[in-house]
Amino acid sequence: MNSKKTAESSKDASRRTFLQGAITAAVAGSALSKSAWGEAKSQGKVNILYIHSHDSGRYLRPYGHNVPTPNLLRLARGGVLFRQTHSAAPTCSPSRAALLTGQSPHRSGMLGLAHLGWALTDYKQHILHTLRGHGYQSVLAGVQHVAADPTVIGYDEILDHKSTSARDVAPAAVKFLRSRPQQPFFLDVGFFETHREYPVPTDNPDYILPPAPIPDDPATRKDMAGFHASARIMDGGVGAVLDALEAAGLAGNTLIISTTDHGIAFPNMKCNLRDTGTGVSMILRGPGVFSGGKACDALISQIDVFPTICDYLEIEKPAWLAGRSFLPVLEGTQEQINDAVFAEVTYHAAYEPKRSVRTERWKYIRRFDGRTTAVLPNCDDSTSKTLWLEHGWKTEPLEAEEELYDLLFDPQEHRNLVSENRVQSILKEMRGRLDTWMKDTDDPILHGPVPLVRGGHIVDVNAESPKDLSRNIKR
Repeated sequence: MNSKKTAESSKDASRRTFLQGAITAAVAGSALSKSAWGEAKSQGKVNILYIHSHDSGRYLRPYGHNVPTPNLLRLARGGVLFRQTHSAAPTCSPSRAALLTGQSPHRSGMLGLAHLGWALTDYKQHILHTLRGHGYQSVLAGVQHVAADPTVIGYDEILDHKSTSARDVAPAAVKFLRSRPQQPFFLDVGFFETHREYPVPTDNPDYILPPAPIPDDPATRKDMAGFHASARIMDGGVGAVLDALEAAGLAGNTLIISTTDHGIAFPNMKCNLRDTGTGVSMILRGPGVFSGGKACDALISQIDVFPTICDYLEIEKPAWLAGRSFLPVLEGTQEQINDAVFAEVTYHAAYEPKRSVRTERWKYIRRFDGRTTAVLPNCDDSTSKTLWLEHGWKTEPLEAEEELYDLLFDPQEHRNLVSENRVQSILKEMRGRLDTWMKDTDDPILHGPVPLVRGGHIVDVNAESPKDLSRNIKR
């Protein structure tokens, strides 16, 4: 009996020792993080690694999806996982332009895709120019998608690589990091993945679930298995870059921004203003408040990243910034920085003007084209799209010109409440929010249909595929 008590006492002591050690380690880690942050700031050597993917949404392991992205999970466990970040435009170039200029796409001039003729009104508004004024070297590896010609953006160095796949881009970024740059840097690492076309699946589709808007079918499971294969390649690139950063001794004084442009390339996701299109992954890791392995539920837009970086580096914010710094949320002085976030689509492969406003509880969407059926060329071709087309998607009626969703009771945004009497006061409020934002930001849609940029290209709205760009319309 006594030996049993002695054993239990020994176990209790061991537990106390373990817990005390864990607490001490956590405190020491926090102190080290703050110390490293203070030293890095005082020496002006806080690097920025902006690493981003195509069309990944939140269908990644850190967000609870069984997608093979262990390196992103590793990054999240050491940093901050943002659960409610939204794209300012769920199309490729406009979303990136919003993040990199800190303003809505229609303010920056990026109303459509860069490779189809659209451009920033002023490339000096790209964040690299603000950082250059504070001694930063800017380096591009891979995809940027805010200019047809990357040399017009103004990077100090554009790295060589065979393709924009993570398999080729990551080694170029690794080589740069291994050179142990002495000047603080803004390293922009962009991967083609998880854009279509997907690689051949390596996982058994029988054990894969398609994304929420898509029916569970053998064809859609195989399609999602292709996404998994693409995500695995992307995540391998992330891991290689993170490992190189650590091996070069740069991880302790580098802010890592990991994100994507918009939702995944399935029907009713990419290029759509529901959360399946605007919801994006965002993970930040770095010394100070961006450490510790925690989640943040504040409502954030991509346009908030630029001002946050300015606050973090303690540099002056450019006058054109429309976003808000979310540093106060991480410092614990505010719960939210936004009572609403806004998103837009104007041009993608085809013209499809629509705008939205989202609060914590409500989503309001308004279309401006009078369409009654889907703009099919704005959905990437896939077996999932083919399944819908085979069952009448081309003639399936769209929701009304206006949509209102209660995100608490209807997070999948299936029940349009616009015509329900009980929410008319909410509808009026959300209409007012959107109208005010469009007026304040001088949205060109207020003046009628937005003309195609000079020399630009689009697909006819009645086409079925974005590949009809080979027969593009010039205006």
